[in-house]
Amino acid sequence: MDTRRALLDALAADDSPVSGPALAESLGVSRAAVWKAVEGLREEGFAVESTPEGYVAPDDPGYSGPGIAFGLDAPYSVEYRDRIGSTNERARELAGDGKSDVAVVADEQTGSRGRLDREWVAPSGGVWLSVLTRPDVPTARAPLFTLAAAVATTDAARQAGVDARIKWPNDVLVGDEADEADESDADNADPTGRGGRKLAGILTEMEGEADRVGWLVVGVGVNANIDPETLPAGATSLSAQRGAPIARRRFAATLLERYAELTASPGALDGVLPAWRDRASTLGRRVRVDTADGVVEGTAVDVAEPGALVVDTDEGRRRVHAGDCEHLRDAE
Repeated sequence: MDTRRALLDALAADDSPVSGPALAESLGVSRAAVWKAVEGLREEGFAVESTPEGYVAPDDPGYSGPGIAFGLDAPYSVEYRDRIGSTNERARELAGDGKSDVAVVADEQTGSRGRLDREWVAPSGGVWLSVLTRPDVPTARAPLFTLAAAVATTDAARQAGVDARIKWPNDVLVGDEADEADESDADNADPTGRGGRKLAGILTEMEGEADRVGWLVVGVGVNANIDPETLPAGATSLSAQRGAPIARRRFAATLLERYAELTASPGALDGVLPAWRDRASTLGRRVRVDTADGVVEGTAVDVAEPGALVVDTDEGRRRVHAGDCEHLRDAE
């Protein structure tokens, strides 16, 4: 992480002045590096104040375009909107204009959709973002970008203090207890309410030619600082899980940086499946997957390139490439 951004985060986390030596120790840098970072922040327009007791945090730009972009260690420009119909829709417009490597971020979405064109509740206080890239990969590998986004979201949640896990193919959950869920809002809640409460979901869209990806948009919706009472049954939020609001600017930057790391090259994509397996809640569970060809029921044993769920059934081992997955109780 850029020292300036790390220093900004450290100051923002403390309401009182922080001394240069304390900052140097917490950041693992020299006092000279702290001074240089402070001067760099001032040059960027952040009014870091010096007092006899130490440095005082400037007004944090917060969850905004400049705030997320500042010190971002990822190759994306950031387009921020307070309110937007859909970040995915905006990213598709940018793709049509020939743009690439753009993260569209919003505080609120008014017309967002999930998988299978389901309505997605996206009120103010969430982290709603879509990343537009033009990766040089075959279209067959595109599902790996969805899995990479799930890993990145899970890692950002864990860094924020919430022990999240991934439910195949694209849901990020918290906990393993049975919850009542409304199946009409299945994109915001686990369809059976089993396997945890839904924290985030992912929707990937792409266009390609001659078996190569032309452009790819990965949309991520995270219930961040949202009262769970306003969410559909079976859903939760980061703030509810940790008992306090999160720094959405830091969360969004962490997610974008991790996603960029996982998708930086065809070689980097090779690490997505191992990372996904390590964070999965689905593997080892009995599942029922509703697919276009019927229902597949059995034990989920693996995920295979480019993201197929491997299920041991009574009729043998099956690979499922798409479908709605339910986590079942052993008694079912």
